Amino acid sequence: MESIEVVVVGGGVVGLACAAAAARRGREVCVLERHPRPGMDTSTHNSGVIHAGLYYPPGSLKARLCVDGAWRLYAFCRTHAVPHGRCGKLIVALDDHEVPQLETLKARGDENGVEGLAIVDRDFIRRREPRVAGIAAIYSPNTGHVEPEALVRALARDAEAAGAYFLPGSRVINADPRANGIVLHTEAEVIRADSVVNAAGLYADDISAMMGATPYRIYPCRGEYAELVPSRCPWVNALVYPLPHASGHGLGVHLTKTTWGSVILGPTVNHRTEKEDYEHDRLPLDAFLEPTRKLLPDVTIADLQPGSVGMRANANGPDVPFADFIVGRDPRNPRVIQAGGINSPGLTACLAIGEMVGGMV
Repeated sequence: MESIEVVVVGGGVVGLACAAAAARRGREVCVLERHPRPGMDTSTHNSGVIHAGLYYPPGSLKARLCVDGAWRLYAFCRTHAVPHGRCGKLIVALDDHEVPQLETLKARGDENGVEGLAIVDRDFIRRREPRVAGIAAIYSPNTGHVEPEALVRALARDAEAAGAYFLPGSRVINADPRANGIVLHTEAEVIRADSVVNAAGLYADDISAMMGATPYRIYPCRGEYAELVPSRCPWVNALVYPLPHASGHGLGVHLTKTTWGSVILGPTVNHRTEKEDYEHDRLPLDAFLEPTRKLLPDVTIADLQPGSVGMRANANGPDVPFADFIVGRDPRNPRVIQAGGINSPGLTACLAIGEMVGGMV
């Protein structure tokens, strides 16, 4: 049986950031990842948006870590040559009834410390996005986009440069909490850790239960995407969002210009019972038409093509509008540091989460 100071379970963007932060503090760290490569689940199946921090309740971990994480992520991308851009975002009101919601959302962003937010008029919208509908909008100049796959590779290199070990194909199948640590069993080996960082994404609740830590539940929520066909990608210049769903689940089908020039539409919100139910009952392409036409009136079904699909690791079920990140030392088993329930804005916040966890270990 091998022994190590810190085991990070999960090699997505959050797990990699936690591993790097702990290793830079002089800890001996290894990352256990069930897939052959890092970041093959939620980390690379998302919109790739660097959020500014408007949407989340003031004082929540999501608000604090998103605002902090965005600045950290921009700096990291510049340093490590990760394709990204501070392209700005419009959150549009489609009629007069939605304008008060814009004002409320901007006030929340201001309270969260988001810089540069402004309410803009139709002329401003048309100058930035000539084909987009809307009578007013919030303009968020510090929202941006990043190439998720390149970010994962850079985070993995950064963690390894700090001294962390990455063990691919190492699914945790059992755990044995003991007085002197936690013994983790994979299909290939047994490792005793002084501390375990639970960054297991969709399976964070299962890992928490194995380690005798506080029980909680992850609710898988599928997000599906369509795309504009290549000839229509010039219709969108940056990021365009509707007002968020009143339910609190998702930010609505939005338009994201990627770092490589495509335009993705989505994601949808589809709560599932299985954590890897990526394909059953997929939406037909025409389900994206009306939500997209609200923002981009000229679009037709011929302008759309199928896109990707991802799975959110929500800590709230379909009947609960909001759940915060679960980040902190576990009260039931203090050798466990939780980094669970990391849905949006988890990509943006990953480095801030990493620093928070790194300080705890």
